[in-house]
Amino acid sequence: MNLLAFDTSTDTLSIAVQHGDAVWQHTGPGGAQASATLIPAVRQLLSQAGLSFDTLDAIVFGRGPGSFTGLRTACAVAQGLAFGARAGQGVPVLPVDTLLAVAEEARHAQGCTRVVAVLDARMDEVYHARCEWLADEARWRADADFGLSAPEAVAVPAGWTVAGNARAAYGERLAPTADHTAALPTASALLRLAPGLLAAGQAVDASEALPRYIRDKVAQTTAERAALRAAQAGPATP
Repeated sequence: MNLLAFDTSTDTLSIAVQHGDAVWQHTGPGGAQASATLIPAVRQLLSQAGLSFDTLDAIVFGRGPGSFTGLRTACAVAQGLAFGARAGQGVPVLPVDTLLAVAEEARHAQGCTRVVAVLDARMDEVYHARCEWLADEARWRADADFGLSAPEAVAVPAGWTVAGNARAAYGERLAPTADHTAALPTASALLRLAPGLLAAGQAVDASEALPRYIRDKVAQTTAERAALRAAQAGPATP
């Protein structure tokens, strides 16, 4: 298959293009820079692979959880490219959970098959999900509901590996007795997941390429900040 995959959910921008059995990859700074560099990098990688938007079979992207700005960037670009591909006829879009991609990266790099995938959610919290590789079915089984909690609250069953980028931020606060491995939701991991997810009917129309948010909001309102300050100050003295 001819596939384009990208992830902008973390501080690392990851892009990969698959042309038949060959894969081309690009990694660069993510975060706020991703919105400006993603499309030029995609064009360059497609050119290297001898492909164009009109020869793609699908577009794969990391839908979250992750950076709010990064997820919005990924969705907007995936929608726009998918709508315009094949001379306006469009191609399907495959949204993939970023924690599933973290687990797949850990399996590919370290052979991990029971993974608690974690990503730094900032604000002293982590996103997390248990993912188990079903070898007989060549697919991952993951928690239906992903968690968002303080790093100390992440439960890791005995024998499972914690994989992700949160260990660097929180150190021993995150599962201090468990095995850890660094992993990101790379575009190459998305490509490895894509065939099974496409076969399972997970592709959607470009209009349905939506992010997966776990945290509903980031910023507090003025009233919420005032209430928090008042609570921290304690009752007023007469």
